Amino acid sequence: MTDLKNRTEQQQQQQQQDSMNVPILSTSEKEKQKHNKNQDNNNGGTDSSDSQSSSSSYLDKETYEGKILRKRTSSIFSLDTTPLAPPNENDIEKFTSDKYHFSMIRNLHMADYITMLNGFSGFYSIISCLRFTLTGKPHYVQRAHFFIILGMCFDFLDGRVARLRNRSSLMGQELDSLADLISFGVAPASIAFAIGLQTTFDVFVLSFFVLCGITRLARFNVTVGQLPKDKKGKSKYFEGFPMPTTLVLVFGMAYCVAHGMIFDNMPLGIVRKDQILEFHPIVLTFFIHGCGMISKSLKIPKP
Repeated sequence: MTDLKNRTEQQQQQQQQDSMNVPILSTSEKEKQKHNKNQDNNNGGTDSSDSQSSSSSYLDKETYEGKILRKRTSSIFSLDTTPLAPPNENDIEKFTSDKYHFSMIRNLHMADYITMLNGFSGFYSIISCLRFTLTGKPHYVQRAHFFIILGMCFDFLDGRVARLRNRSSLMGQELDSLADLISFGVAPASIAFAIGLQTTFDVFVLSFFVLCGITRLARFNVTVGQLPKDKKGKSKYFEGFPMPTTLVLVFGMAYCVAHGMIFDNMPLGIVRKDQILEFHPIVLTFFIHGCGMISKSLKIPKP
């Protein structure tokens, strides 16, 4: 009976040992391992510390690169919008220091030049509107529509190029906002004026539309850091209509130009013609869109 009890206890100890994967050592074996460990510390302490420091530095480097300087397998047409690492102190010094000549041109990234092409497209659209008002030739206003769409292409490409090169720009956000204001704010309002929205009330509404675009972009630059982020660090939603959504108005005006619905043939006609506060009802689309851009409660999920 005693032997059976001893066997049972030995089996239980063996099971506990196997489950924990911890070997049970005798006292002599423990002392031998302790003696060997002391010898290793005395003889090869430098080697062990070097190996530990190298391994820790390797892990730190891997963690740093994995979180901040991760190389992305991206392309120009990638839908990945994960934010890049912010510019470092070296980039800031190059812009602020007087040591470097032509610092503005030298420190702009390729993505910045693409952003400026967006601004150029918006400005050329405005010039095309002026040519249309001077000559009345419809191909000028069609060219104005084309350059706004071209600006949209540049607006899409600048962020993709930045991710493709894995470099963020110190002025990228500000340049993008200013270019968007020209291409998707001032240029559409200029087209609307050129094709017939020219009464005093119409001009006030178009001015309201542009001012909404200004305040919307300024609010974005201020609050982008406080918006809720997803796991990739990207904002979960837009507050109000983004500026490029004015392309809906641009396409609508392009349709009117193509079908001759401009000037006296504007859709919905004119209200209070030759009276105080005469206006075209179609201009209210710009008013509604401007309100949508500055709306705080309108949250549009990002794709």
